[in-house]
Amino acid sequence: MCENGVVPGKHAGDVEREGGPVAPKREHDMWREGGFSLIEALVAAGLLAVALVTLCELFVAAMRTNLDSRSTSYATVLAQQKVEELRALTWGFDPEGIPITDTTTDTAVDPAQRFGGTGLSSSLATALHRNTPGFVDYVDRFGHKLGGGASPPPNTAYTRRWSIEPVPSNPGNTVVIQVLVTPHFERGAADDGAVRRLAGEARVIAVKTRKSQ
Repeated sequence: MCENGVVPGKHAGDVEREGGPVAPKREHDMWREGGFSLIEALVAAGLLAVALVTLCELFVAAMRTNLDSRSTSYATVLAQQKVEELRALTWGFDPEGIPITDTTTDTAVDPAQRFGGTGLSSSLATALHRNTPGFVDYVDRFGHKLGGGASPPPNTAYTRRWSIEPVPSNPGNTVVIQVLVTPHFERGAADDGAVRRLAGEARVIAVKTRKSQ
């Protein structure tokens, strides 16, 4: 041992262990280990953030799909109710075989009134494109009718438009009834050209043929 207490061949920073001394970690080695740990932590945090954002987007999309599905189901029920209401109106022949058609019943109110409406009169070609008096009614969220007209009244949750068009091959005896139910007040381009069905909406089509009374 030397006078300064250090064994020859050893350095002050050496660590003793069985089998010989262990060289101390150099400063740049320690810096590299700490640097890699920080980078790994940042990468992991970034991946976690991406995963959370993706999960949130999927959750929102699932909720929107669920709401649209519920809205479509309820709209389908309302559309079917209107179809059945229109199909129940008179469209047949009297005892002498003369065609008779209900053209006055107002089905936009509850209960339906014998006069003040359009019954099974042929509609304009744009009846499904816009709110046409006589071929539209409004329903609240409980399914109660709120009346008709060109503009929806307060508490409207759904708008029901319908069209009645004669079948070209048998216009005097057969008509096609279409009902569109929408929760949207503004349908935008969906009302242009051939009317498209949007998410949350329902469209039901039925045919009615004259029968003897």
